Amino acid sequence: MSEQYQKNWFSRNWPWALPLGCCSGCLIFILLFVFGIGATIFGVVSKMEEISPIDDAIEIANKNEKLIELIGDNIETNGFPNGNISVNNDNGDVDFSIPIKGEKGEATLIVRGIRVNKEWVYEDLYVSIKETGEEINLLEKEKILESI
Repeated sequence: MSEQYQKNWFSRNWPWALPLGCCSGCLIFILLFVFGIGATIFGVVSKMEEISPIDDAIEIANKNEKLIELIGDNIETNGFPNGNISVNNDNGDVDFSIPIKGEKGEATLIVRGIRVNKEWVYEDLYVSIKETGEEINLLEKEKILESI
């Protein structure tokens, strides 16, 4: 009797299995990379949004009647903050700008201040309207940092 040699599965199917395996492996690597970068960006933005100067500034902007007239109601962020927020225990400082939008238009919110004993004191808090270049001061009273 003669034995017949039968090729293994990979030997019979390598012309399609090898490219398919490589492509799916590369695709998985690319997806993991993209989702990893996306998760990192989401985490950083989420942490930035948890810091109260952003929330405070948006809340103050939503209460300003002149700003509402120019860019509309429901003012919200329209991108990533650009600048620095530094917090060390109960103290810190903030200096950033963030794009905002309303129903009628867009603007940039500028925030500068310090944090003393867990409370933010703003030196500058104003909005620069994109279309007109007009600046609207959002501080009710001019707060001077030297009074701290």
